[in-house]
Amino acid sequence: MGIDCLVLGAGQEVGKSCAVVNINGKRIMFDCGMHMGDPKHPYPDFSRISKTGDFDGALTCIIITHFHLDHVAALPYFTEVCGFRGPIYMTHPTKALAPLMLKDNLKHMINGMGDKEKFTSDDIDSCMEKVIAVDLKQTIRVDEDLEIRAYYAGHVIGAAMFYARVGDASVLYTGDYNMTPDRHLGAAQIDRLPLDLVITESTYGTTIRDSRFAHESEFLKAVHTCVADGGKVLIPTFALGRAQEICILLEDYWERRNLKVPIYFSGGLTIQANMYSKMLISWTSQKVKEAYTNHNAFDFKHVRTFDRSLIHAPGPCVLFATPGWLNTGFSLEVFKQWATSEMNLVTLPGQCIAGTIGQKLMSGKPKKIDLDPETQIDVRCQIHKLAFSPHTDSKGIMDLMKFLSPKHVILVHGEKPKMVKLKGRIESELGIPCYHPANNETVSIPSTHYVRADASASFINTTLCPNFSFKNSASEDKCTSELQICDVRVSEGLLVMQNNNQKPNVIHQDDWSGKTDT
Repeated sequence: MGIDCLVLGAGQEVGKSCAVVNINGKRIMFDCGMHMGDPKHPYPDFSRISKTGDFDGALTCIIITHFHLDHVAALPYFTEVCGFRGPIYMTHPTKALAPLMLKDNLKHMINGMGDKEKFTSDDIDSCMEKVIAVDLKQTIRVDEDLEIRAYYAGHVIGAAMFYARVGDASVLYTGDYNMTPDRHLGAAQIDRLPLDLVITESTYGTTIRDSRFAHESEFLKAVHTCVADGGKVLIPTFALGRAQEICILLEDYWERRNLKVPIYFSGGLTIQANMYSKMLISWTSQKVKEAYTNHNAFDFKHVRTFDRSLIHAPGPCVLFATPGWLNTGFSLEVFKQWATSEMNLVTLPGQCIAGTIGQKLMSGKPKKIDLDPETQIDVRCQIHKLAFSPHTDSKGIMDLMKFLSPKHVILVHGEKPKMVKLKGRIESELGIPCYHPANNETVSIPSTHYVRADASASFINTTLCPNFSFKNSASEDKCTSELQICDVRVSEGLLVMQNNNQKPNVIHQDDWSGKTDT
């Protein structure tokens, strides 16, 4: 038996992450996301899992890595509409925060979706009741053969990489992760594991980011210049993750500069998100945890709640509004009003999904944006791209692959040209076979299978003789040399497996009798 990976989403694209991995007969769905920029095909093609719709028989379990909509938004549809009743695993913070994101998204489900593709608030509640919450590094026995374990991924509160093992075969699915700590989250942490396959995100597969300080200074300068000239700053963001990161940054800057310009959060979602951030301090960075006894980093004294009537109010301000990709919701509503003034500024997240207004703005500064066939916006405002991101860069991906040294790597959650370059680096620099399948393609790889065997006396004797290697190396004072002695013995033998179900045996080649029943 081997490992088969069917990519149902995020294959050569960013959006609707979903991969079904068969490990020695156990089928796991990793993530179940929605494509926020593709109303015609918002969900993964679940028919490829089971033509008959028997998803309980086709899947052993579902694992959700974090609460972002492109990783979890299709889950209520799959459980409540498609009818999956099997176990679902995610971390405790993800279980707490995912319903907030899902219900907020429900208010403005993608235009163009049919009734059969939609679900209700009750469906979300029913779906979350099926979820089994797990702790980091807790080994979970899904059944007699399959075990899973979560590892800290950074990225957002509650995000986890998931390890899965069946017999001797093992897989790591990273989800989204960050190898560099930021202001409110730590870097990803994982044990060195024997792995047949790593399925990794590749959002920034060709990017090596500059220092965080440089990016933050550039962002703060753009914001300060705008409000100093009387303009308004719109920061489209998701309620959890970057919103808290940027708020901590602005809070510190406002305090140091004694600025009085109001900073606003839109609606109750981000307020709830900040409340949960305070409760989930154990998932934050070491710096935030150490300072917690004296100051909670998520107590923002300069931030207020935004009232809709303030959209047309005069004077400068900074507004956080959801969602981050300007595809729908309140951020798009405000953008329509503020984009027509040269005084205003829109700062965009580091990555926007194809098909969204945010992605169109990031691809160059367009003079006009078509919202739909009947609506066009004149874009006269300034556009700033946020350079700091919760995703790891290419160095982080390469460092993790080198550390884990899996036998195979599959790239997901990235653009094809970047994947091709990253694939080339992984294969040439690390010597690891690497794949970048498109959506609805399957990659099959061999899995590890260990065999317990006896060893003959003559074979054991061949392992007893050392094979020393001697090497001179300079000492720390560089005045003397040190002799390093290494034992590099390698023993060769034959693995004999007989047809009568006797235990396998490793023998010396001189002991081979040439029997035909082996």
